[in-house]
Amino acid sequence: MAESTEPPDEATIDDLYEQLETLEETVDAADERTEVRRMRRLVHRLSHNGMVDKVITQFSREDKAEAFVGSVVIGLPMLVEDGVMDIGRFLAAHPPALVATLAIAVALVVGILYVADFREVQIHNPYFGVVPRRPVWVLGIAFATAAMLMTLWGRVTWEEPWVNLCQVSVVFVAMAIGGSLGDILPEET
Repeated sequence: MAESTEPPDEATIDDLYEQLETLEETVDAADERTEVRRMRRLVHRLSHNGMVDKVITQFSREDKAEAFVGSVVIGLPMLVEDGVMDIGRFLAAHPPALVATLAIAVALVVGILYVADFREVQIHNPYFGVVPRRPVWVLGIAFATAAMLMTLWGRVTWEEPWVNLCQVSVVFVAMAIGGSLGDILPEET
C-alpha cells in the first residue's frame, strides 16, 4: 500500500474509502477481507449520518434558540428553589464569592463548548479578534433568561438591585450550563 503524501489535516472521507479499498485488495485471508468490508460499511454509515466532518463553526438563530431552551430546561428548577434567594443574599454580602461564582459559570460554559469534546466547536470571527462569539451569546442568553423569568415570576422585584442581581446570578449559573449543553448537543443533521 502506497503512503499518501497529503498531510492528515487535508485528508478527506474519499481518501479513507480509497485506503480501505486498497487494503481490501491486498489482504489475503477471507476473514480479513470481511473485516475491511465491515469497516467500509461503518465509514459509509458514519459519513452519511452527519457524524464525520461535522464541525460547529457558526452561531445561528437556531443555536440561540437551542441555548434558550437549554437554559430554561436546566434552570427552571433553580428558579423556583427558595435556597437561590439565600445564596444570592450571601453573594451580595461577599462580592469575592460572586466573582468566583461568575468565573466558574464562564469556565463551565467554555469547558462544555470547547474542552469537554462533546462536539468539535471552532472559533470563527471572534469579537475584537479575541472573544469567541458562542460563549458570549450563551452566557448573555442565560443571564437575560434568568433575569426575565425571575422578574416575571416575582422572584426578584429589583427593590434591592444588588441583592436581586446576585440572586439572578445564582440561577444564571445553572442556565448557562443548560444553555451551552442545549446549544451543542442537538447538532445532529
